[in-house]
Amino acid sequence: MEFVKLGRTGLKVSRLCLGTNMFGAGYVDDERADTVINTALDAGVNFIDTADIYHLGRSEVVVGSAIRHRREEVVLATKAGYLMGDRPNQGGLSRAHLIEAVDASLRRLDTDYIDLYQMHVWDPETPLDETMRSLDDLVTAGKVRYVGCSNFNGWQLVKALWASDENGHVRFDTVQPPYNLAHRDLEDELVPACLDEDVAI
Repeated sequence: MEFVKLGRTGLKVSRLCLGTNMFGAGYVDDERADTVINTALDAGVNFIDTADIYHLGRSEVVVGSAIRHRREEVVLATKAGYLMGDRPNQGGLSRAHLIEAVDASLRRLDTDYIDLYQMHVWDPETPLDETMRSLDDLVTAGKVRYVGCSNFNGWQLVKALWASDENGHVRFDTVQPPYNLAHRDLEDELVPACLDEDVAI
């Protein structure tokens, strides 16, 4: 397996990352999901990605169960930001939600820390300095080791990096955008921004 540095960090991840969106919803039963995860780990994959919104936490439960006895082998990524319930503060990137969301993910994943905590969606209603300060506090508390974002445009990523640099907070080390043959617009702005700022895609 080939391993690469995660952006400008010293953390090394397998070139392949196992996504787990299909786990926990009946598409793939839990026993098969466990087999897939452990087969990937046996093949040298050390990078697993999930999110709290994937089947309202069920994917995190399945992943946590599968890696329980192999946690030290895994670079575990999860995400927060989408609405997780019908109360107004059960989504977004506010301090209130992120503190609640990270603790809920840690419980579901049955772990003490998250290697890569990603903001799943841009939140126009929360000041960036509130989000980045909250993430900085989560890293300081040891609940999160690195932070990233998902589904951000180039200007949103650069604005977040600027806010981190301006206030001395942790910065996004990764971005996880949608990218395929039919969806290549990130090549115009997001990719050049990531190359310039040494942010992993």
